[in-house]
Amino acid sequence: MNFPPVTDIRRIRVEMGVTQSELAARSGVSQGTIAKIERGKVSASYETVVALFEALEGMTKAIGKGKTAIDVCSKEVVSLQSDQTIKYAADMMGETGYSQFPVFKGNMPVGSISERDIFDLISSEKSIDDVYGMTISMVMGESFPVVPDNTPITSVAGIMSNSNAVLVSSKGVIVGVLTKADILKLL
Repeated sequence: MNFPPVTDIRRIRVEMGVTQSELAARSGVSQGTIAKIERGKVSASYETVVALFEALEGMTKAIGKGKTAIDVCSKEVVSLQSDQTIKYAADMMGETGYSQFPVFKGNMPVGSISERDIFDLISSEKSIDDVYGMTISMVMGESFPVVPDNTPITSVAGIMSNSNAVLVSSKGVIVGVLTKADILKLL
Protein backbone atom coordinates (compact mmCIF):
# COMPACT_ATOMS: atom_id res chain seq x y z
CA MET A 1 0.00 0.00 0.00
CA ASN A 2 1.35 3.46 -0.90
CA PHE A 3 0.69 6.33 1.46
CA PRO A 4 1.75 9.97 1.38
CA PRO A 5 4.66 10.84 3.69
CA VAL A 6 3.87 10.64 7.41
CA THR A 7 4.50 14.39 7.56
CA ASP A 8 1.28 14.84 5.49
CA ILE A 9 -0.95 13.51 8.28
CA ARG A 10 -1.26 16.92 9.93
CA ARG A 11 -1.74 18.77 6.63
CA ILE A 12 -4.49 16.39 5.47
CA ARG A 13 -6.18 16.41 8.87
CA VAL A 14 -6.16 20.22 9.07
CA GLU A 15 -7.40 20.61 5.46
CA MET A 16 -10.31 18.33 6.34
CA GLY A 17 -11.06 20.33 9.49
CA VAL A 18 -10.63 17.21 11.65
CA THR A 19 -9.28 17.50 15.19
CA GLN A 20 -6.66 15.16 16.60
CA SER A 21 -9.32 13.81 18.97
CA GLU A 22 -11.68 13.00 16.08
CA LEU A 23 -8.88 11.25 14.20
CA ALA A 24 -7.95 9.35 17.36
CA ALA A 25 -11.53 8.13 17.83
CA ARG A 26 -11.74 7.02 14.20
CA SER A 27 -8.28 5.40 13.97
CA GLY A 28 -7.82 3.84 17.40
CA VAL A 29 -4.53 5.73 17.80
CA SER A 30 -4.36 7.93 20.90
CA GLN A 31 -4.58 11.70 20.51
CA GLY A 32 -1.25 12.08 22.31
CA THR A 33 0.46 9.73 19.87
CA ILE A 34 -1.02 11.61 16.91
CA ALA A 35 0.28 14.89 18.38
CA LYS A 36 3.77 13.42 18.77
CA ILE A 37 3.74 11.99 15.23
CA GLU A 38 2.63 15.33 13.78
CA ARG A 39 5.39 17.17 15.65
CA GLY A 40 7.98 14.60 14.54
CA LYS A 41 8.72 13.59 18.15
CA VAL A 42 8.16 9.87 17.49
CA SER A 43 8.45 7.56 14.53
CA ALA A 44 5.17 5.84 13.84
CA SER A 45 4.98 2.11 13.23
CA TYR A 46 3.69 0.87 9.89
CA GLU A 47 0.46 -0.29 11.60
CA THR A 48 -0.09 3.16 13.12
CA VAL A 49 0.50 4.92 9.79
CA VAL A 50 -1.93 2.54 8.08
CA ALA A 51 -4.55 3.15 10.77
CA LEU A 52 -4.22 6.94 10.48
CA PHE A 53 -4.34 7.13 6.68
CA GLU A 54 -7.19 4.62 6.47
CA ALA A 55 -9.15 6.67 9.01
CA LEU A 56 -8.49 9.87 7.05
CA GLU A 57 -9.51 8.16 3.82
CA GLY A 58 -12.68 6.85 5.44
CA MET A 59 -13.49 10.31 6.74
CA THR A 60 -12.96 11.76 3.26
CA LYS A 61 -15.32 9.21 1.72
CA ALA A 62 -17.96 10.07 4.33
CA ILE A 63 -17.86 13.74 3.30
CA GLY A 64 -21.06 14.68 1.53
CA LYS A 65 -22.21 11.11 1.02
CA GLY A 66 -24.91 11.10 -1.65
CA LYS A 67 -24.30 14.72 -2.70
CA THR A 68 -23.21 15.81 -6.15
CA ALA A 69 -21.14 18.74 -7.40
CA ILE A 70 -24.24 20.83 -8.19
CA ASP A 71 -25.57 20.32 -4.64
CA VAL A 72 -22.49 21.84 -3.05
CA CYS A 73 -20.98 24.30 -5.54
CA SER A 74 -21.29 28.04 -5.43
CA LYS A 75 -23.63 28.99 -8.27
CA GLU A 76 -22.09 32.45 -8.57
CA VAL A 77 -18.94 31.95 -10.63
CA VAL A 78 -16.77 35.02 -10.22
CA SER A 79 -14.22 34.87 -12.99
CA LEU A 80 -11.76 37.02 -14.89
CA GLN A 81 -11.08 37.32 -18.61
CA SER A 82 -7.65 36.41 -19.96
CA ASP A 83 -7.15 39.85 -21.55
CA GLN A 84 -7.70 41.76 -18.29
CA THR A 85 -4.72 43.16 -16.40
CA ILE A 86 -3.04 41.78 -13.30
CA LYS A 87 -4.00 45.08 -11.60
CA TYR A 88 -7.65 44.30 -12.29
CA ALA A 89 -7.19 40.77 -10.89
CA ALA A 90 -5.52 42.13 -7.73
CA ASP A 91 -8.31 44.69 -7.30
CA MET A 92 -10.94 41.95 -7.67
CA MET A 93 -9.15 39.83 -5.07
CA GLY A 94 -9.25 42.78 -2.69
CA GLU A 95 -12.92 43.56 -3.38
CA THR A 96 -14.24 40.00 -3.18
CA GLY A 97 -11.88 38.49 -0.63
CA TYR A 98 -11.21 35.57 -3.00
CA SER A 99 -7.60 34.47 -3.34
CA GLN A 100 -8.02 32.77 -6.71
CA PHE A 101 -10.17 33.00 -9.82
CA PRO A 102 -10.90 30.91 -12.86
CA VAL A 103 -9.83 32.69 -16.04
CA PHE A 104 -12.03 32.59 -19.13
CA LYS A 105 -11.71 33.63 -22.75
CA GLY A 106 -15.30 34.42 -23.54
CA ASN A 107 -17.25 31.51 -22.02
CA MET A 108 -14.38 28.98 -22.13
CA PRO A 109 -12.17 28.33 -19.09
CA VAL A 110 -8.55 28.79 -20.12
CA GLY A 111 -6.62 29.16 -16.87
CA SER A 112 -6.54 30.34 -13.28
CA ILE A 113 -4.89 33.12 -11.32
CA SER A 114 -4.13 33.33 -7.62
CA GLU A 115 -2.63 35.69 -5.08
CA ARG A 116 0.40 33.41 -5.09
CA ASP A 117 0.87 33.89 -8.87
CA ILE A 118 0.83 37.67 -8.45
CA PHE A 119 3.06 37.61 -5.39
CA ASP A 120 5.60 35.40 -7.20
CA LEU A 121 5.75 37.94 -10.05
CA ILE A 122 6.30 40.84 -7.67
CA SER A 123 8.97 38.95 -5.72
CA SER A 124 10.82 38.09 -8.96
CA GLU A 125 12.24 41.61 -8.94
CA LYS A 126 9.75 43.04 -11.42
CA SER A 127 8.32 46.42 -10.55
CA ILE A 128 4.73 46.52 -9.35
CA ASP A 129 3.86 48.82 -12.27
CA ASP A 130 5.27 46.29 -14.75
CA VAL A 131 3.40 43.43 -13.09
CA TYR A 132 0.13 45.35 -12.87
CA GLY A 133 0.33 46.23 -16.57
CA MET A 134 0.65 42.60 -17.67
CA THR A 135 -2.38 40.70 -18.89
CA ILE A 136 -3.65 37.72 -16.97
CA SER A 137 -2.98 35.46 -19.99
CA MET A 138 0.75 36.17 -19.61
CA VAL A 139 0.94 34.68 -16.12
CA MET A 140 -2.11 32.48 -15.54
CA GLY A 141 -1.80 28.92 -14.35
CA GLU A 142 -3.61 25.81 -15.50
CA SER A 143 -7.38 25.89 -15.75
CA PHE A 144 -9.33 24.31 -12.91
CA PRO A 145 -10.69 20.87 -13.79
CA VAL A 146 -14.28 20.81 -15.08
CA VAL A 147 -16.69 18.16 -13.81
CA PRO A 148 -20.29 17.43 -14.81
CA ASP A 149 -22.92 18.68 -12.36
CA ASN A 150 -23.89 15.12 -11.35
CA THR A 151 -20.35 14.13 -10.25
CA PRO A 152 -20.42 12.66 -6.71
CA ILE A 153 -18.75 14.87 -4.11
CA THR A 154 -16.48 11.99 -3.11
CA SER A 155 -15.07 12.03 -6.66
CA VAL A 156 -14.73 15.82 -6.62
CA ALA A 157 -12.82 15.62 -3.31
CA GLY A 158 -10.38 13.21 -4.95
CA ILE A 159 -9.85 15.54 -7.90
CA MET A 160 -9.23 18.43 -5.53
CA SER A 161 -6.19 16.76 -4.00
CA ASN A 162 -4.39 18.13 -7.09
CA SER A 163 -6.34 21.35 -7.63
CA ASN A 164 -7.55 24.27 -5.51
CA ALA A 165 -10.94 24.41 -7.20
CA VAL A 166 -13.20 22.61 -9.66
CA LEU A 167 -15.58 24.14 -12.17
CA VAL A 168 -19.01 22.53 -12.48
CA SER A 169 -20.67 22.27 -15.88
CA SER A 170 -24.14 21.44 -17.08
CA LYS A 171 -24.56 20.62 -20.77
CA GLY A 172 -21.23 22.26 -21.57
CA VAL A 173 -21.93 25.50 -19.68
CA ILE A 174 -20.05 26.41 -16.48
CA VAL A 175 -22.72 26.74 -13.77
CA GLY A 176 -20.71 26.65 -10.55
CA VAL A 177 -17.38 26.48 -8.80
CA LEU A 178 -16.29 24.30 -5.90
CA THR A 179 -13.34 25.14 -3.65
CA LYS A 180 -11.71 23.15 -0.87
CA ALA A 181 -13.53 25.42 1.58
CA ASP A 182 -16.88 24.26 0.13
CA ILE A 183 -15.90 20.63 0.66
CA LEU A 184 -14.75 21.31 4.23
CA LYS A 185 -18.14 22.82 5.08
CA LEU A 186 -19.60 19.33 4.62
CA LEU A 187 -17.67 17.94 7.58
